Amino acid sequence: MLNIAIAQLNYTVGDFTSNVAAIIGGMRTAFARAADIVVFSELAVCGYYPGDLLEDAAFLEQFEPALEKLLEASRQMPKLATVVGTVRRNTGAGKPLHNSLLVIQDGIIIAEYHKQLLPTYGIFDEYRHFEPGQQTACTLRIAGHHIGFLICEDGWNQPGRDYKINPFDALRRAGPELVISINASPSDIAKRTLRHSTLGKAAADTGLPILFVNQVGGQDQLVFDGASFALMPDRRIVFEAEQFSEDFQLIAFDEGNFTAAGGAALPIPSQGLSTEEFARRQIILGVQDYARRCGFSKAVVGSSGGIDSALTLALAVQALGAENVAAVTMPSGWSSEGSVSDSQTLCANLGIPLYVHPIASLVQQYGAGFKDAFAAPLQGLPLENLQARIRGTVLMEYSNSFGALLLTTGNKSEISVGYCTLYGDTNGGLGLIGDLYKTEVYALSRHINLQAGRELIPEAVISKAPSAELAPGQKDTDSLPPYEVLDEILKWHLEGRRMPQTEADAAYGFVQQLQAGDEGRQLVKRILGMVARNEYKRRQAPPLIRVRARAFGSGRQMPIAAKY
Repeated sequence: MLNIAIAQLNYTVGDFTSNVAAIIGGMRTAFARAADIVVFSELAVCGYYPGDLLEDAAFLEQFEPALEKLLEASRQMPKLATVVGTVRRNTGAGKPLHNSLLVIQDGIIIAEYHKQLLPTYGIFDEYRHFEPGQQTACTLRIAGHHIGFLICEDGWNQPGRDYKINPFDALRRAGPELVISINASPSDIAKRTLRHSTLGKAAADTGLPILFVNQVGGQDQLVFDGASFALMPDRRIVFEAEQFSEDFQLIAFDEGNFTAAGGAALPIPSQGLSTEEFARRQIILGVQDYARRCGFSKAVVGSSGGIDSALTLALAVQALGAENVAAVTMPSGWSSEGSVSDSQTLCANLGIPLYVHPIASLVQQYGAGFKDAFAAPLQGLPLENLQARIRGTVLMEYSNSFGALLLTTGNKSEISVGYCTLYGDTNGGLGLIGDLYKTEVYALSRHINLQAGRELIPEAVISKAPSAELAPGQKDTDSLPPYEVLDEILKWHLEGRRMPQTEADAAYGFVQQLQAGDEGRQLVKRILGMVARNEYKRRQAPPLIRVRARAFGSGRQMPIAAKY
């Protein structure tokens, strides 16, 4: 029987000291529990993904001392095999580095494997830094069992369409009893299902059980959900670790089957989270780790009395605690009464302070100064944008003065079409709901209230007509179609078949019906034009937490100065 310790941990990019300490801690726990092998995730030593730090000499110099610490720890734990992801120098032609897997035992590297398939799609850019490994299988005998090893993407080419080679082919010929794959697989709404189906097909095609070990935690706009799992050749998921939290599990493998250590049955994997609960957990973990890694313990949000700022505040409170979140309302001459009163109700419900900073006099001073300088009145769109920019400045003043992370409140629908003000409501350090369409903002708000069993987000906020309140009587629908229409067009255009099939089919069917008429075709053309024209705003906006398969940022790289 092979006893396997699964160490699903949260690493910080570049924090070699903490990462190595966490790995050694996992090794000690595994050794104490009589594990034969302990498995950590891809690039665990340095954290995933270091990007162009891989071109920094001081960064690269830390790998060897880190490895020496792991080897020394291994000498103190006889016979425990440690599987860990790190960076290794390439001694041959090509890029100078490999994305590597090491197996360490008794202070010696007993196996070394270099990732063969280096993704460059979506948020990935590994071929920028790494040289692919040789097209050979990596296998070892541990505790009498023949084990094969892979790194993340190497297990994702089972249909053979994306790369010329499939590392599973060499593994199958080598004939292991079990495949262990180490991963840094970022999550999105459909990712868990995709992992299960893709690796399930690989297991079925090869007849090999697979253990998939993932990392957990937020890193910039990415969130890794953990959810490590074991599956059988009949595609059954027989084990799954916790989702969105660190987890350490000991499982056994013998005669082609996984069991709990001690021979008991493994827990049955959950059916997964609802879309709203997934988004809530993804965002909360993302903001927690972003704030912690960037040195923030407090956050501030501009509260307009609208749904976007209300949801952002509710999520911030769940992530950081009410004692660490503050709201600022900044009424102008065009703000409705509900802008302040609804903000007051919301903040009372959440248990956070609400500061009132009126901006009407500042707007008047700016207008007078503009007229004196340029002999023209400040009016129309420039006057609307001025209000947003004054609010953004006030919030940045608060952030600078009190050390609070400013959270932006734009949703994906508005960011897509540029319904936001550069250097105004786009100011901030992180966007929590920037990968949620407006209709999803409403759905998540109701979900949070349902979970709480009361109105954390007031119904008056949820049910009011959305408005930027930058002009008298202004409504979002003055310049945009209803969000139920806009969001389907945006899903079709921005994500397409990257969405779950049912969601993609609905969006494609909706747009097809729209385009059957001239008015609908013109609307779709107008929305696509708005998306293209506002790339310059998105390029200058703060990072946002990725929730869907294709988010703005590194996952969607579009030119600014182009015609399309």
